Amino acid sequence: MSNRLLRVNAYTTLDFVDGRVRAHEFETEAPGVVNVTAPREDPEHVSLQVELDGTAVDDLPAHAEEFDLSPAQARELADALNDTADRVEAARRGSSADGDED
Repeated sequence: MSNRLLRVNAYTTLDFVDGRVRAHEFETEAPGVVNVTAPREDPEHVSLQVELDGTAVDDLPAHAEEFDLSPAQARELADALNDTADRVEAARRGSSADGDED
């Protein structure tokens, strides 16, 4: 990803994900980055950062989304992600048991 706004290094949570940007006029798929971090000194929030590869999206200038979450909000999001991941894995196991392919 050139023209990246978020710094990506060995500590980045997910340095390559499949993403999608949607607007009223278009929808485009692009690789992206998802990171979770907090300020090093006196952290008061958890930051969730998302950036799609701007070179793959012609209709949108390079940008990154950042959400500042309270610890409770971060835990609620983590719980929702875990619950949904469990549901997706269970569905995949059910499909595999029926002889369907992923």
